[in-house]
Amino acid sequence: MSLASHLTELRKKHESLSRQVEEQQRSPAVDSVALTEMKKRKLVIKQEIERLSSSRTH
Repeated sequence: MSLASHLTELRKKHESLSRQVEEQQRSPAVDSVALTEMKKRKLVIKQEIERLSSSRTH
């Protein structure tokens, strides 16, 4: 898998998690543990995107 396609996949996963987090936050019965885990995964993906993007430009 090329770096560009890997970044594209990571961005898709990040966007998907963003939508899931938003849906959870709007839900009347918020599962705070699941919401926290989704936010953590989203952050890890964002950091990976930034790391790979940074290494690609250097």
